[in-house]
Amino acid sequence: MDIECICGFGCMEESLATLKNIEHIFSPCNECIDPKLKKFKSLNDQIDLEKLDANYGRCNCRKRHLDLVIAHALKIMIEEGIRNKKTTLRKTCTPLITPAHPTKSVPFLPERSMVLLAEGITKKCAERILNEIPEIKGVLEGNIRQTVGMKDSDTSPHVYKLLAGCDMRCDIVPTFSGALCIYRNQAEIHVEFSKPISPKVEALKTIIEKYKNPTVLDCTCGPGTLGITSLKAGAKRVVFNDIWYPAARMTSFNLEINGFRTDFFDVKKGLIGYGKNFEVYCEDIMDLKDILNEKFDICIIDTFPGVDTSKFVDSVRDLCREIVVI
Repeated sequence: MDIECICGFGCMEESLATLKNIEHIFSPCNECIDPKLKKFKSLNDQIDLEKLDANYGRCNCRKRHLDLVIAHALKIMIEEGIRNKKTTLRKTCTPLITPAHPTKSVPFLPERSMVLLAEGITKKCAERILNEIPEIKGVLEGNIRQTVGMKDSDTSPHVYKLLAGCDMRCDIVPTFSGALCIYRNQAEIHVEFSKPISPKVEALKTIIEKYKNPTVLDCTCGPGTLGITSLKAGAKRVVFNDIWYPAARMTSFNLEINGFRTDFFDVKKGLIGYGKNFEVYCEDIMDLKDILNEKFDICIIDTFPGVDTSKFVDSVRDLCREIVVI
């Protein structure tokens, strides 16, 4: 499969090579400046907004403290009437770092390392932010409290709006079978924040260690994290499925990125990708029993918060020996 981001800046070419330098990507050098801004205090009371530009606080190593990047964005938002001078850094936006990796301290950002998500932002403001702030690679309009994607066949999908730049992000996910690079178009796929230990991955580990080379059905796969973890852990076969096409499509890309040669069909429904020991489907979970003529050792159900999983469990009960609701 050819892996290329539509923005043309090589967002997905880093792949696993990113892991070799991940500890240093966001680390400051000895000359980097920590502005020590307070996140719950008005920015206007802490800093001279007139001085904020692309070079303010930027070190010779070409990195800048995250708070200064957000402060620069807030200055532009104030000038565009999107925020006011009493706005705090905490109320400005949601910073979505890429590649996202658990860090012990606030990151110092290089160029094109953050997607900005803000509620009520305009296209004009977004384009200014993209053009004037080199650390930002894309600007999304949306509310972080609203989950992106499609919960089930009875609900309409929700997406953020990409106003400027590129929303492709990479999450570095530590797992018991090695770290994964999980990419996602953030306008279309739900946000997950990196943690040193993923509770979902740990829950999967407890189950998968009960089997030797199990077969796995990841029937609500999202961008593929748990199913790919299963393959890395020695699963004999994994079938991925998600009703939301952007998630199933990204799963196919993430399989390839993480070392599993993938053939991809650019179709919106049915089998959309496959490899030596896996397949990727875009189907309603309720229809899988009529499509898959096999029985799996483990079935993973990982839904959005608040979704009633009982109907999901009932629909796959005859397809597997053990159901894991994560």
